[in-house]
Amino acid sequence: MLEHGGGVRKAALRFGIPLEAWLDLSTGINPLPRPPKPLPVACWQRLPEDGDGLEEAAAACYGTTRLLPLAGSQAAIQLLPRLRPAGRVAVLHPTYAEHAHAWRMAGHRVERVTPAGLDAASEPHDAVVVVNPNNPTGACLSNDRLLAWHARLQENGGWLVVDEAFMDATPEASLSPLVGLPGLIVLRSLGKFFGLAGARVGFLLADAPLLEMARERLGPWSVSGPARHVARLALADRPWQEETRRRLHEASSRLATLLDAHHLTPAGGTALFQWVPGPEAACRWERLAEQGILTRRFDDPPGLRFGLPGAPGEWERLALALARA
Repeated sequence: MLEHGGGVRKAALRFGIPLEAWLDLSTGINPLPRPPKPLPVACWQRLPEDGDGLEEAAAACYGTTRLLPLAGSQAAIQLLPRLRPAGRVAVLHPTYAEHAHAWRMAGHRVERVTPAGLDAASEPHDAVVVVNPNNPTGACLSNDRLLAWHARLQENGGWLVVDEAFMDATPEASLSPLVGLPGLIVLRSLGKFFGLAGARVGFLLADAPLLEMARERLGPWSVSGPARHVARLALADRPWQEETRRRLHEASSRLATLLDAHHLTPAGGTALFQWVPGPEAACRWERLAEQGILTRRFDDPPGLRFGLPGAPGEWERLALALARA
């Protein structure tokens, strides 16, 4: 199992700070999610069913009907490598480590590449995996560049897998409306922008044959009834989405300014996090953790990813901790 953000319980034990006293900035999740509403009792009493409006809400949000709900995009990350024979797979680096791990565990030969390296690659790959915007650097590749890679992959029946877990704040940059092209696969998640990581809802967007293959492998009831209900309401709430995009962009800019003021100038980011690379990452992580503030530390390359504080008191607490650290 790889290490992820959100390990507050582990940090609480290590540093002797009560769980409730932590400020968790390690996950890149919207700290102010869509306000929950009471769930109908039927969500708990009946097996989940298609036709409840979830797929239609997602199609309207993502611009395609070619989608399959599943238990978070992580389920798709683990499933996709098992849907094609072992081959040569390029994963853009640095990025979310679960992608390379899943392809490697399924027997594929995984190569870590840069965008420039992929542009110059002389031998074909069977699949290319991209996180866009990237986690943790925040870099966003153009659709023209991605589609050029897709066209080259299609010469040998390859796949382009684009993980858009952090795309909801910039939907105009998404490739999801183009899904249906053979070998173009997009992953979407409700965990980040919508702040619903605990619901475990995501979507696999792909052409019909691949979706059917994935559906057969997943089996029935891959998403719980309560999660389907919450996800449908969130995807259909366009006013909340528009207001949230505005608020998140403002908060991310504020975070970048705050970090810069304490000599931690971000090298990139998204609406949900800022990325501060540097060899001092481990030391900085430790000094903040000693004050009950959890960030996400990366070792290759070394750096810290800062998620957004939520309440005014959390911003004040981060500013004080940065000054002390």
